[in-house]
Amino acid sequence: MSTSSVAVTSSFPEMDELKAIRVAGGARFAWRTIGEVRARHESFPILTASIGTEDPQAPAIGFFGGVHGLECIGTQLVLEYMRALLRRLDWDDTLHHQLRAIRLIFMPIVNPGGMFARTRANPNGVDLMRNAPQSAEGRVPFLAGGQRIGPWLPWYRGPVDGRMEVESAALLAVVEEQLMSRPLSFALDCHSGFGWDDSIWFPYAGTERQMAHLPEMFLLKTMFEESYPHHGYAFEPQSHQYLLHGDLWDFAYDRSRAPNIFLPMTLELGSWRWIRKNPAQVFSRLGIFNPIKAHRTRRVLRRHPNFFDFLTRAAFSSRRWLPSGDFRDDVLRRAREHWQRTGA
Repeated sequence: MSTSSVAVTSSFPEMDELKAIRVAGGARFAWRTIGEVRARHESFPILTASIGTEDPQAPAIGFFGGVHGLECIGTQLVLEYMRALLRRLDWDDTLHHQLRAIRLIFMPIVNPGGMFARTRANPNGVDLMRNAPQSAEGRVPFLAGGQRIGPWLPWYRGPVDGRMEVESAALLAVVEEQLMSRPLSFALDCHSGFGWDDSIWFPYAGTERQMAHLPEMFLLKTMFEESYPHHGYAFEPQSHQYLLHGDLWDFAYDRSRAPNIFLPMTLELGSWRWIRKNPAQVFSRLGIFNPIKAHRTRRVLRRHPNFFDFLTRAAFSSRRWLPSGDFRDDVLRRAREHWQRTGA
């Protein structure tokens, strides 16, 4: 990975905000440039920032956004959380205590070329969340499940030879080096655009098989619901909604190795509610995936940091809740019954 700076001759609001956080944060975040992409003759870096203990055995949480360039609200949510952390570092002893025991990794703009061009795909026309080499074990929605007809149609997976895009490879490198190498890690990838309600999805997206860490995911769900009973999320495997080819988080999860525990999640912000309240925004590319009204954007930025904070606390306190032995067997039974029976 390169740590050299990349000259940017043009920009966009989310990149400007990320650069402003870099200036404001000084040495509090550790910054890395892990790739470079070009769009419309402009160069953009793929940046990560991290904060917390440097102990490689400590739990870590990765926060990701901007995999789809049109879904600006996910990137804005990650950037707002980074800003809040910087402000809290000035006064929050509890946060300092947590950061001595956990590591936080941020990758707010995975697809800077797509975000600059305001396209879902990257500059090569590839949908990064369909770009991993594996195919679904079942029928996928036409086109939306991933297609290899060509980049002139949406949801293009990339070439059949399995070469992955620079952005996809960068995300997976961060996950493998900074998350999956630890005994416990979480990933939260922020998206928007599907359904009326907000959802937290976890693997698998390409098969109806259940993940090996279903007990751990079930306990996370249970603890969150008990702590925030009015959260309003649907917390479920993505396969309960639809199957797709080439999901990056399926691919990453299948590369994780025991005894390490890697729990990837996707926060899917339901944009149909915003469209219902303001139907005119359906005529805007951004309006299909993002709240246009300022007060609705503020509402999103207020609401979801609760889940971000919950994940940091769950990682910090993992010795209190991670299941083992007979207790894990019992949790596995309950988890299977819950998600098989209710699909919720």
